[in-house]
Amino acid sequence: MLTLSKAKIEPFAVILHYTNKTIDDMLKLPIYLDNNATTPMDPRVLEAMTPYFLQHFGNAASRNHPFGWEAEEAVDYAREQVAKLIGADPKEIIFTSGATEADNLGIKGVYEMYASKGNHIITATTEHKAVLDTCKHIEKTGGEVTYLKVKPDGLIDLQELEAAIKPTTILIAIMYANNEIGTVMPIKEISAIARKHGVLVFTDATQAVGKIPVDVNKDGIDLMAFTAHKMYGPKGVGALYVRRKNPRVKVTAQMDGGGHERGMRSGTLNVPGIVGFGKACEICMLDMEADNKRIAVLRDKLETELMKLEEAYINGSTEHRLPHVTNISFKHVEGEGLLMGFNKNIALSSGSACTSASLEPSYVLKALGLGDDLAHSSLRFGLSRFTTEEQIDYTIKAVSETVLKLREMSPLWEMYKEGIDLSTIEWAAH
Repeated sequence: MLTLSKAKIEPFAVILHYTNKTIDDMLKLPIYLDNNATTPMDPRVLEAMTPYFLQHFGNAASRNHPFGWEAEEAVDYAREQVAKLIGADPKEIIFTSGATEADNLGIKGVYEMYASKGNHIITATTEHKAVLDTCKHIEKTGGEVTYLKVKPDGLIDLQELEAAIKPTTILIAIMYANNEIGTVMPIKEISAIARKHGVLVFTDATQAVGKIPVDVNKDGIDLMAFTAHKMYGPKGVGALYVRRKNPRVKVTAQMDGGGHERGMRSGTLNVPGIVGFGKACEICMLDMEADNKRIAVLRDKLETELMKLEEAYINGSTEHRLPHVTNISFKHVEGEGLLMGFNKNIALSSGSACTSASLEPSYVLKALGLGDDLAHSSLRFGLSRFTTEEQIDYTIKAVSETVLKLREMSPLWEMYKEGIDLSTIEWAAH
């Protein structure tokens, strides 16, 4: 039997454990529930990639010999697999190094290409940093950006969106699903508003593609960023979808040299990664419905049991959200303290983000209207196709026991139970 070192877990061994029914069903620690950050690679993806490291190692841009032809053929097939998952034409798929590059290429590329039409972009305060930082860069170059606030459930107000559109607006950039709380935005409705005003729609669909059905035509999307490692594929490869008709969208390249990817993204293609990306998309098409049903049941069980704790709150929409995500705050318990209670056995993310000088609460949770106390005390649970019920049972027990233990030691919890107003005390505590 494969065994796991306490100091270092071998991801491939973990995957084998979860997928090979002949291996003992004993619980293996640590448990990985941080699948919004990255997913383990599916063994079927690795199997598809392996020949392109060793036997078929050619450069897809080499047109003079069989090695290049093999690589180009593999890339073309993968492009078809990726396009099929999102209802696109293969020629609309531009391969990148990941979603961050795709975000930059999509937003900066449109801003530069359509500068003669306007310089105004609309986005939301809860976007991923790859989008927010790109917009900040555009502001420094003279562009104008409107940052829409979100409602307590994490959704934008469509009336506020439409009211923000002006004659100089060229792009609306709203993510498909949030990486911290799993809230799914009304992209189809957003696109309808954009179409009415002749504005392009860009969406960072990193958390959505491969997890829920996404169709660029039905959703009215003009540009879309996504990546392989969020859907059980390899790291280091992603894509930007760029619409070719109704309307035909153009972007200014952000990297020069060679004119690869129809002149939009120069650079030698990561053939093994692209092959893996394509295979991951193919598997998601086949398994998504069954995966989602099973994962949602496990997520709901986890959520139901943890919500039995006093002063526990679900963050974001419980109606419009991804099936594998829940974000829960436990009042009067520090998220970092919670993680320290079980971080050797369960991999999770907290609602706090370490900065160079301080521990700041999540800007996404703050945007929902949470106070520092709840924002600091949140945990994000991200399940995957490899998550088992046994792991969820262990997590429920470990998190519940840790919350209760920390509250027993907390003077704030004791005062809360005695009915003392903690509003001023908690500000001082953080």
